[in-house]
Amino acid sequence: MVMSPINNDILDGLCSKDQLDLLDSVDRLRSQGIDHYVSLPQIIVCGDQSSGKSSVLEAISGVSFPVKSNLCTRFPTELILRKTPNVGVSISIVPHHSHSESERASLSNFHETLDGFNALPELIENAKTAMAIGSFGRAFSKNLLRIEVSGPDRPHLTIVDLPGLIHSETKQQSATDIELVQDVVKSYMKEPRSIILAVVSAKNDYANQIVLKLARAADKTGTRTLGVITKPDTLIPGSDSEAMYISLAKNLDVEFRLGWHVLKNMDSETGSWSLSKRDEEERHFFSDGIWTTLPESILGIVPLRERLSKLLLAQIAAELPSLINEIELKSTACRTQLQKLGQPRANIEEQRLYLLTLSQTCQSLTKAAVDGTYNNHFFGDAKTDAGYQKRIRAVVQNLNHSFAETIAREGHHYAITDSSNEARSSTRSSKVKTLDRASFLVRIEELIKRTRGRELPGTFNPMVISDLFLEQSQPWEALARSHIEEVARAVKIFFKHLISHIADTSTCGALFHRLVEPALQQIVKDLRGKTADLLAPHQRGHPITYNHYFTETVQEVRKERSRAEFTRVIQDFFQIESLHPSGSPHHFGDPDYRPLLDALMAHNNPNMDHYACSEALDCMQAYYKVALKRFVDDIAVEAIETNIIAKLADILSPIKVAYLAADVVTSVAGESEESCAKRKQLTNQLDVLVRGSATCKRFMVGTLQSTYDPVSTLVVRVDWEEADV
Repeated sequence: MVMSPINNDILDGLCSKDQLDLLDSVDRLRSQGIDHYVSLPQIIVCGDQSSGKSSVLEAISGVSFPVKSNLCTRFPTELILRKTPNVGVSISIVPHHSHSESERASLSNFHETLDGFNALPELIENAKTAMAIGSFGRAFSKNLLRIEVSGPDRPHLTIVDLPGLIHSETKQQSATDIELVQDVVKSYMKEPRSIILAVVSAKNDYANQIVLKLARAADKTGTRTLGVITKPDTLIPGSDSEAMYISLAKNLDVEFRLGWHVLKNMDSETGSWSLSKRDEEERHFFSDGIWTTLPESILGIVPLRERLSKLLLAQIAAELPSLINEIELKSTACRTQLQKLGQPRANIEEQRLYLLTLSQTCQSLTKAAVDGTYNNHFFGDAKTDAGYQKRIRAVVQNLNHSFAETIAREGHHYAITDSSNEARSSTRSSKVKTLDRASFLVRIEELIKRTRGRELPGTFNPMVISDLFLEQSQPWEALARSHIEEVARAVKIFFKHLISHIADTSTCGALFHRLVEPALQQIVKDLRGKTADLLAPHQRGHPITYNHYFTETVQEVRKERSRAEFTRVIQDFFQIESLHPSGSPHHFGDPDYRPLLDALMAHNNPNMDHYACSEALDCMQAYYKVALKRFVDDIAVEAIETNIIAKLADILSPIKVAYLAADVVTSVAGESEESCAKRKQLTNQLDVLVRGSATCKRFMVGTLQSTYDPVSTLVVRVDWEEADV
């Protein structure tokens, strides 16, 4: 590459002072190597191989690119021109994201600077070697070669030369190379803030040149594409080809909103020309023949620079509101990441202070979650799984409610029905055994016989109730322990969300595993012990209750059972289906009540053993209801509320952090090299973003106040109002 002296007037119209500041701010962002950077309008030169792209680029920028007919651009080249007091050249490689981390690091290390231009070709060759171009059959690269040229006679401009699009395979260029080059060009074309210079060579039929198809695909409306026709001197005067290209230049065939432009560049075979010589030859060519029928505004390099100046200004004006919004969004994201990283933690004092800050936030959010006050943005959307999991009070309440329903449905070993038919048709849970009352009384009678003491006939040993209840409440332990484990899992998930929210990625893992998880494990262990204590009286002790509900329940059970038995006797005696007045009773004349009295008297003189069994069953069922209600409340209040929920806020309390051993503090909060590098990167990024935002806003105000171009100013005013900036 040869650096040609440049006239200060070449691109003076391209950038105002405010635009220079704006470009500098964005270039500083790009130089950080940040993935999520803010892009500004740039000029990209695209075209098929040997279409004259590099000559167009040289004519616009005043910087000579390789233009020999047997050479071509092997990688995207970003040329950054900056006006500074001192002359300098800096070359670096921006690796493509498809490389591995180690490859990206190696390529990023390539950075060379020069005080002059003589050694520039050698540096470019070194960059090609670093990108392995020419090695392993690699002819092209997706990596970006960034050339920054500064000097007192350089304008501010960022322009990109892309590899030429390949039509067919050759020995030097494979099918893979064709696809790679197209991918690179497409990626640059799709950037909505880029002005596409679609270069078409008059040596070939433009219908066969790939660049037009790709430009149409990337810019469907043609609002940011400017067509450039090169090598018009190769057309035979008066030929159909010349007429075809004249029609194209008039924007009649392939229409672009920005239209077309025609350039005659230097002959690549005649050696190096000066820029002034090039411009003189071009003016002479367009002053003769059919080219005089075209408007002077679309012929030659000087009008093209003027067009680019207006296009670039209009593009910046149109994109500025969205650019400011984009910068603000990235600044907010940057601040959020820095807040999670916290202050630098190089020594034990800084590390403990960091943990104290985290513990205060953790305690505050935990209390809000336990109290059911979900105002903090941490809780997110309740309709999402994560949002619900963070609302630990709601989760525990729902789990307790589900536990109460489950134990009411599946907590009894036997479901006792009034008849064998009802037992067979029962739809109760498959985990519960169904038995009719008569069969169950037989079991009780056998139990009474085996536990008989000094009881009088018709009575039973009170321990029978204990044995029956113990058997009936067998499922309680498994259901209660399952419920406890569900609550413990929910709490663990809650704390994972919480720790991930308050701590940075390098700290949250150690913080959870070293401090939070052991504390949770101890709490859950205590909770299991408390559950065992609550189960013990129901598993080993004698039934005890002073709740009047027990007596009422026994009486109610007996009353309901007696009512059912008398109803059955009367229905059997009168051969009726229902005692309800809507039934159809038989008419017997004068009723004889003595048989009814005898039946009822016979019913009131039951077998004494049967009576004792029935009494025992009634007492057991009544006590089971009382005990079940008490047990459900005990699990919810004494176990879960008291032994886990009430302790959550103290799992990572400031007091605990204050008394942590120094080695524990360092192992948890000690900052890794990655975190240090991340903080430095984010700090630099935020600094550039803030300054870039200020520059954009200052540029916006300056443009609004400017009378440089009424059309451009109008564009800015409209976009400003629409964006509510």
